Amino acid sequence: MTSAFAAPPRSAAWAHQEARSGFEVVHFHGDDGGGHAIEGCTTAVEEGDAWVVEYRITVDASWRTRTARVTGTSEAGRRSTELRGDGEGHWLVDGEAAPHLDGCFDVDLESSAMTNAFPVHRMALPVGGQGRAPAAYVRALGLGVERLEQGYARTADEGGHQRYDYEAPVFDVACRLVYDGSGLVLAYPGIAIRAA
Repeated sequence: MTSAFAAPPRSAAWAHQEARSGFEVVHFHGDDGGGHAIEGCTTAVEEGDAWVVEYRITVDASWRTRTARVTGTSEAGRRSTELRGDGEGHWLVDGEAAPHLDGCFDVDLESSAMTNAFPVHRMALPVGGQGRAPAAYVRALGLGVERLEQGYARTADEGGHQRYDYEAPVFDVACRLVYDGSGLVLAYPGIAIRAA
């Protein structure tokens, strides 16, 4: 069985848990080439810091991130950053080459549960399949861009939901992510739960 997903809904939302208090709302817009423009916003309080991160991300028909415009507002002020991927694993960050991101096809926002949809759509793993999915990782505070090594392994589906064992060793994270029929996270232990 492959990981074919239905088209994403027009909108979705997540309540953040444990790691932070907050909420994320996202809207999806299809394009003529089969890709999507994704607009979202997260407001949160984490370790006493209140912040807002707004984003607009485009993905192509294969769910490879092509652009990401991220704007963050916190006590330190307002800042924006722009990432551009060529679809072949090369990136520009604010117009400058970013060789440390070579081989990444996804943007992963620290502020977002939604961005965990990108690798599972792109890799289309069968049950029992696994894959590495390094990502261009954008921090919530300061919007620093780092390389994040992560992996996904698809386990048996249950109740009509796809399940993946996820790991990000640099954060000492290993958990099971549950996805709905459109490939959006329903449950991300310790991080977020789908609200709409």
